[in-house]
Amino acid sequence: MNKHLLSAADLSADDIETLFTTAAEMHDVQRREVKKLPALRGRTVINLFFEDSTRTRSSFEIAGKWLSADTINITGKGSSTSKGESLRDTVLTIAAMGVDALVMRHSASGAALQVSQWVDAVVINAGDGTHEHPTQSLLDAYTLTRRLGTLEGKHVAIVGDLTHSRVFRSNVIMLATLGARVTVVAPPTLMPSGVGAWSQEAGFALSHELDEVLPKADAVMMLRVQKERMSGGFFPSPREYTVGYGLTRDRLAVLGPDVPICHPGPMNRGLEIAADAADAAQSLILDQVSAGVAIRMSVLYHLLAGEGSAA
Repeated sequence: MNKHLLSAADLSADDIETLFTTAAEMHDVQRREVKKLPALRGRTVINLFFEDSTRTRSSFEIAGKWLSADTINITGKGSSTSKGESLRDTVLTIAAMGVDALVMRHSASGAALQVSQWVDAVVINAGDGTHEHPTQSLLDAYTLTRRLGTLEGKHVAIVGDLTHSRVFRSNVIMLATLGARVTVVAPPTLMPSGVGAWSQEAGFALSHELDEVLPKADAVMMLRVQKERMSGGFFPSPREYTVGYGLTRDRLAVLGPDVPICHPGPMNRGLEIAADAADAAQSLILDQVSAGVAIRMSVLYHLLAGEGSAA
């Protein structure tokens, strides 16, 4: 593995397999009465979040603490950036305190890469703008692998707000690396600019017709409609979006009972996913949350303590 984890493209198939193997071992820790390993004792991990987060920030914090690292959370609202300090000065100040790793979420695409060039600490991208979210794609693929056995040749449909989704971008890379076939589905207004050329290069298919893709899918990943990032009319109304692209009760009936349903969260129930689908027996949404802790423990371990780690 590289020193940092900035993109899903940083990981080879062998890297991913190694992370999954370690994550399976870390998953067992969650079932113990005492959830503690000494692997990162003496290490300091800063979770630096300039955007709101529940799952990612909490799971990185739990992962660090269960590995015995000293884990500290800093938010944009609680840092000197709210006083006008630049991102560069903020991260250099934190790095000067002798930290070992920065887990960072920022609204600007490319922010994690930029920070990795400023500091000696390990940098883990926990989401940068609409660019990437590599640990989310790891936990999604890990969750699907545990259910399906292998992703080689499996057809995964990714449905929803692609324009604003860093999860979609990382998952397309991750799933392709693991040999899956991917079809992304969205209304034309929520297809990213230039996605046609990228799809040919990266080898995934595009569709505007969810009802044509669903019956052929081995797994379905629904994406949140990111209303907070939208400044215009990307679709006529929430009702129209649900009719065209929501995983409704009727569409759930089209899926086989063994076709897993994923969603990175948080969910807009009743918009992109019906409650029946979110709570169905084949839903892996809570499995993804559980996997998030195991995967992030694995990532922290390999970057800070594992063989070949930079620390």
